[in-house]
Amino acid sequence: MSAIPLLQAEGLSVGFPVRGGLLRRELARLRAVDRVDVQVAAGEVLGIVGESGCGKTTLGRALVGLVEPDAGTLRVEGRDVATLSREERRALTRDVQMVFQDPFASLNPRKRVRQALALPFEAHGLPVDEARLRELAELVGLAPEHLERWPHELSGGQRQRVGIARALALQPKVVVLDEPLSALDMSVQSQVLNLLVDLQERLALSYVFISHDLSVVAWLCDRVAVMYLGRVVESAPAPTLFASPRHPYTQALLAAVPDPVPHRGRTRHPLQGDVPGPLQAPAGCAFHTRCPLAQPRCRESVPELRRIGDTDMHLAACHLL
Repeated sequence: MSAIPLLQAEGLSVGFPVRGGLLRRELARLRAVDRVDVQVAAGEVLGIVGESGCGKTTLGRALVGLVEPDAGTLRVEGRDVATLSREERRALTRDVQMVFQDPFASLNPRKRVRQALALPFEAHGLPVDEARLRELAELVGLAPEHLERWPHELSGGQRQRVGIARALALQPKVVVLDEPLSALDMSVQSQVLNLLVDLQERLALSYVFISHDLSVVAWLCDRVAVMYLGRVVESAPAPTLFASPRHPYTQALLAAVPDPVPHRGRTRHPLQGDVPGPLQAPAGCAFHTRCPLAQPRCRESVPELRRIGDTDMHLAACHLL
């Protein structure tokens, strides 16, 4: 791995105003991402997992610059994005691109595939090369005639391939994939997943893979970060996390994965209750309202990520470790 991560966030926080009243004053601030530290090395696949509403998508959008963080530092190849000029920041964003969850909503229905693939070049003031458009289509398994089609004339898998091709147009080093398989049929999911693996090997890409499908994360990712209510509660190499999860929330997530051998007597401790609303986040450890092991200390102070074992490869935020 490179000594300097390709993409690194330190203490990243993102909030959204909650407004009300006749004057639409800001009544509160919804903290979607709270002091998150993540980094992606060259050639690495980082998985981001957690229940719906935990902040995964907001974190992904912040990493590509689509959401402005309230606090923290975002670095691309060691360069602090906040210290760059507008033109420097624009040039740097070419290295980090995103593939969105809904392949239909992410494409303009009034633009043909050709226009969708040309958009990144036009946005950065680059010439649109016909040969490059055909190369992008071929790269993701589309035929040249697909360039002339409208989004509604494509299948879900083909639309997602267009989204992937568009993300690769400017030859990025890191691609953030926000639930890229969830809107696809099961048979198509495997095709797109194999395409992503092939592209990573051919183009030496790094991925941030946001997903709720733990089986895919275990197969694809090198490292995994588990999020709960906007914070990372555990981070470890994928084999370590799935073999020896240490945070009670991670343990509950893995226990909820369907067992292919249902009668072998695996002990399960499913999650109880609902995720608290981000505006009513409990004091102390946010997970203590659902944790079967919660102690008085868990209700009073927020646990910080700390090292488990002799290296910094496995981190967890739990008072009970």
